Amino acid sequence: MGNVLASSFSPSPVTPPAPPTGAPPPPSAGDSFTSDETVKVNGLNPGAIEDLHKKCKDIFPVNFEGAKLMVNKGLSNHFQISHTLSMSSITPSGYRFGATYVGTKQLSPTEAYPVLLGDIDPSGNLNANIIHQFNKHIRTKFAAQIQDSRYVASQLTTDFKGHDYTASLTLGNIDIFNGSGVAVLHYLQSVTPKVAAGAELAYQYGSQVPGGEIAVLSLAGRYTGQNCVLSGTLSTAGAHICYYHKGNDQVQVGVEVETNLRLGESVATIGYQLDLPKANLVFKGTVDSNWTVGAVLEKKLQPLPFTLALSGMLNHAKNQSRFGCGLIIG
Repeated sequence: MGNVLASSFSPSPVTPPAPPTGAPPPPSAGDSFTSDETVKVNGLNPGAIEDLHKKCKDIFPVNFEGAKLMVNKGLSNHFQISHTLSMSSITPSGYRFGATYVGTKQLSPTEAYPVLLGDIDPSGNLNANIIHQFNKHIRTKFAAQIQDSRYVASQLTTDFKGHDYTASLTLGNIDIFNGSGVAVLHYLQSVTPKVAAGAELAYQYGSQVPGGEIAVLSLAGRYTGQNCVLSGTLSTAGAHICYYHKGNDQVQVGVEVETNLRLGESVATIGYQLDLPKANLVFKGTVDSNWTVGAVLEKKLQPLPFTLALSGMLNHAKNQSRFGCGLIIG
């Protein structure tokens, strides 16, 4: 919910390269609209509704299969390039070239705009993102994907941030000639410093939609405690509930429950993240009600600028497994 791209197609995700040394990290398309510094300045702003479950989702591992080698090179404080070579029997394999530019408009110690990032392979398949915040109230994000010399995905999002609310409008895959597209309107309001509530209205039209058009209204809410976050969305299609808890500086735990009323099924997932700074190691794991267990381990090989990543996923019910090994340089 909240992602127009997911409503109409399943593009391969864009993985932004790491920021250049000395430069503020560029926000990804799913990053929270308000950093800690921005919240201090603007009071009770709850952020964007697309980041409602971000705290919980961030501790879940992103599994990969096969072998992967990534080399990052910072050319300046604002510009960085990356080279990625992957070999997999499931996802597309081969070489990809990536680039990230972070502008000079500094809004906080961790935010600078505009941000341009993307990657391309030798066949010309391109993923690109442009993010710019014009002032303290308005931010715009544009994402596009080109596959086989044609546009397969495009999305434009504009966020308006008030003192205690955020309103967003997202347009995805708008095709004027064929009369199709998706529009999503978000609104999230801070009720108290700990409670936020809002709604999402998604509208899709086109010849592929039964009846020519469809609209879905969803309600959203979030409670933020001292060490925990409880968030949820509810619509006629189902429910999505997440709970995040930070035990201490080393351990974080999250629980996610997704219910699809149309398919008549629910999936519960428990995830955790273990940070060991003295060992330069981060471990993330999950187990869900479909008998799937997954984990990713990342180990920094200091003093070398190398990071070793190991991934594993096993579905006990289907007797399927996927394993991966990656090395990040820079």
